[in-house]
Amino acid sequence: MLFDTHAHLDSAKFEEEREAMIERARDNGVDYIVNVGFNRETIPTTMALAEQYEWIYAAVGWHPQDAITMQEGDLAWIESLTAHPKVVAIGEIGLDYYWDTSPKDVQQQVFREQIRLARKLKLPIIIHNRDAHQDVVNILQEENAAEVGGIMHCFSGSWEIAKRCLDMNFHISFGGPITFKNAKQPKEVLAQVPLDRLLIETDCPYLTPHPFRGKRNESAYVRYVAEAAAEIKGLEIEELASITTRNALKLFSIPLQKDENER
Repeated sequence: MLFDTHAHLDSAKFEEEREAMIERARDNGVDYIVNVGFNRETIPTTMALAEQYEWIYAAVGWHPQDAITMQEGDLAWIESLTAHPKVVAIGEIGLDYYWDTSPKDVQQQVFREQIRLARKLKLPIIIHNRDAHQDVVNILQEENAAEVGGIMHCFSGSWEIAKRCLDMNFHISFGGPITFKNAKQPKEVLAQVPLDRLLIETDCPYLTPHPFRGKRNESAYVRYVAEAAAEIKGLEIEELASITTRNALKLFSIPLQKDENER
């Protein structure tokens, strides 16, 4: 029982074989996926996937790289979509200081607005953070994000940053990089994250785990993330998978699939 808590199954990179790729995930024990819509183009395709597949859920939000494209009415649009029963989070939102596509002040304002929306709706948030650790944590604190908590998506920061996020009611999620031999810091952080706050993901089609690094990622490969996390935690993969799946179900308020009780 695996839960890929962050995927982009609607990516054009899957255009040729999307249905087959989704079925491969199911065949490899992935029972739940949260697909993330992050701008005007991907939010509708994310919603369509959530409606097509019973076991795929949606997160909707405005990515920091696209912050400059947010227009009047977009925040209200996101709010209206959260009435759909398959929408389980606001995200991915946050700050990205690596790609120079939106000014920092615009990113920060859009980030704050979406945290406030999540608090209004009482939905968890999924955080994108690239080269902006201090500002992300400061804004989360200033906006009282602990009221809703959420996920630090594909975490790449230090244990000090992780601890501040844990103190604010956030889960720490890890993806393909923890399978890389040279990924010292993510492995050290994962080793210290409490089991009840640990999540796994693919971020497919990006961040492909070993042994497929360099190729397109897909949800089925979350198994390799689970194996690496289990090794670091000294657990069997089945136990690690069960723990992280139940963590995600609780966070997203998703009921356990009926047939899972029989597995």
